[in-house]
Amino acid sequence: MNAVEALSGTLAEMRAEFRERMSRFEAGHCSTPSKLASGGTSGLAQDYWAFKRFTLDALECLQRQMEFFARDMDEQEMRGRRKMLLIHGVPENSNENTSVVVASVIQEKLGMGNLGTSDVRRCRRVGSFANKSKPRPILVKMQDVDTRDKVWYGKTKLKGTGITLSEFLTKTRHQVFMAARDKFGVANCWTKGGHIYVLGPDGIRHRILSLGELRAIGEPAAVTEQSPAAVPERSPAAVARRGKRGANKK
Repeated sequence: MNAVEALSGTLAEMRAEFRERMSRFEAGHCSTPSKLASGGTSGLAQDYWAFKRFTLDALECLQRQMEFFARDMDEQEMRGRRKMLLIHGVPENSNENTSVVVASVIQEKLGMGNLGTSDVRRCRRVGSFANKSKPRPILVKMQDVDTRDKVWYGKTKLKGTGITLSEFLTKTRHQVFMAARDKFGVANCWTKGGHIYVLGPDGIRHRILSLGELRAIGEPAAVTEQSPAAVPERSPAAVARRGKRGANKK
């Protein structure tokens, strides 16, 4: 857990503890609970409620600021991974040269003979070597973004080889992505450029970055109108179906 996550968790604990302490105070330190619950008429009761509201608002404001800060840091970290990919399912050898292994996969499996070890800036196996029956994924950083994208968009050629490619997501985005797959299925979730996309039950494609945004998919909208920027993009399949229905009506 990084410092931002730890601080955000501490703020949440502070809010919970403050609410609990205030509840105990209200239950055990007031001879007229009904007056305190209604705000009371005395200056002391009014001061108490003002203090409670101010403290809760301050903690909530700090919590929101930490969430914005955490999202900004996550975005910066993802930009630093823009040239990276993870290659899964490549057989592992204790004496292997991972650069040569990666170049071989690119040339033989993806059919990109013009790419070689010189296009790989650095690469290594990641994870524990405890399970020798399952090869560890290879984290590779290409020399530039264009080369990385060529490899990424050629991943369909790996179908049936047992080798797959994935983007090197941050811990936060990886957690959101896995939760999305659990909720909507593998076929309805994918990543592109470090962003997570989900095809909802309504056929609309959503781009999400948090668990809160994931939970909101499929739920009734809180408002009746949306600004153009807030309207989620429809999937190609949904657009095609809509166009076909329109053509049949003519």
